[in-house]
Amino acid sequence: MPKIGILSQRAKNRPNPIGVTVVEIVNVENEYIEVKGLDAINETPILDIKPYYPHYDKIDNPEIPEWVNRLMKKYF
Repeated sequence: MPKIGILSQRAKNRPNPIGVTVVEIVNVENEYIEVKGLDAINETPILDIKPYYPHYDKIDNPEIPEWVNRLMKKYF
């Protein structure tokens, strides 16, 4: 595996814990929002919620480093 910086991985001990994930809103009730597909560890604080804009948020044909496929080969 290549040497990579902590910011190029998804380890829980990142120096900058801010991430971005597109999720499906399942339910909104009072001050709670239930979502599906959140890429976060339990009890991670949610700082902001924005609408999904396909024009800006969609990535066509993303480039994925070869080592990511090796790392994730037996992950699931």
